[in-house]
Amino acid sequence: MAQVSLQGIEKVYGNGFKAVHGVDLDIHDGEFMVFVGPSGCAKSTLLRMVAGLESISGGQLRIGGTVVNNLPPKQRGIAMVFQNYALYPHMKVYDNLAFGLNLSGMPKAEVDARVRDAARLLEMDHLLERYPKQLSGGQAQRVAVGRAIVKKPGVFLFDEPLSNLDAKLRASMRVRLTELHRTLREQGRASTAIYVTHDQVEAMTMGERICVLKDGTIQQVDVPTALYSRPANAFVAGFIGSPEMNIRPARLVSSDRGAAMLVGNTLLALPAPRAAKLTDWRERELRFGIRPEHIVADLQAPGVDAMTDLVTVDGRLRFVEHMGSEVFVHFDLGDVPFTCRASAELLGGVEHKQRGESHRFGLQMGQCHAFEPEGAGRNLLL
Repeated sequence: MAQVSLQGIEKVYGNGFKAVHGVDLDIHDGEFMVFVGPSGCAKSTLLRMVAGLESISGGQLRIGGTVVNNLPPKQRGIAMVFQNYALYPHMKVYDNLAFGLNLSGMPKAEVDARVRDAARLLEMDHLLERYPKQLSGGQAQRVAVGRAIVKKPGVFLFDEPLSNLDAKLRASMRVRLTELHRTLREQGRASTAIYVTHDQVEAMTMGERICVLKDGTIQQVDVPTALYSRPANAFVAGFIGSPEMNIRPARLVSSDRGAAMLVGNTLLALPAPRAAKLTDWRERELRFGIRPEHIVADLQAPGVDAMTDLVTVDGRLRFVEHMGSEVFVHFDLGDVPFTCRASAELLGGVEHKQRGESHRFGLQMGQCHAFEPEGAGRNLLL
């Protein structure tokens, strides 16, 4: 196992462009850490700096307590799985797995033991005599992972390894990789894993902790449940979750029921505990946020009458997305668009209404968020 520590890491290219801005991050021994963010946020650049494939312009990188800024990749105790698999087409799977070990001069018996052990772990014993062109995308990806496993590295690095797979195979490979990491840990062979993806579903389902990046800076690092329920800012709130959080311009005003959010022309009363945290923002512009599942489409559903924080409003239907067991209802409050996520069985008749018709929704204001109006927008309710 190996802890990976990034202290003030910077990356500046020859043309003066600064891609990474003083990143500080400690990744624990044996942890599965996911870097997630939109294209161009520098997540792959950070991974490549850890791997030694990209030079570090500033700061200090430690792996297992050793400063590795100037060490070549082969001396860092890492193994990397690339997006494009990078298998040798003229070699069978067995030889692809064994190639790096043979180059290092490892005894043939040890090489054979490691290759067959990795094949068993990845359930690909039957593939060892095949060539890469005879493999499916998922099988080729497993070979690429196996080639990393045989090295028994301190740190696994994954650079968007599933992005070339179809949706069904990508989902099964998520499970396989997560289980593999836990299996190795249970066998006393745990390695630290850093996984890069732009897919927030992959991040949420695979990461023990997630590092959300934007424009070369860390926005938040936390466990998936905390990122979802307590986002540090509007960027994280909007990036994590599907469908994304409803985040709309608002103004905090006083009403006959106390403090309220004025969103467009709609007044949404705030519960006292949330209003108390926003005292300094009275009569000021901010951003109102609420997740789609905290908007109720069926006001007669069991348990709704017990929601003391529910504010009911009339919305104008736009369209409905049927997702199987769930339905996404898109509607407008005045001229402001919102999305509601509801069970297909608890729609309160909305499925029978036409575009432009009115429907009564309930917003759980005890679950709402408030963000600063500018930039990434700090969460004012944390």
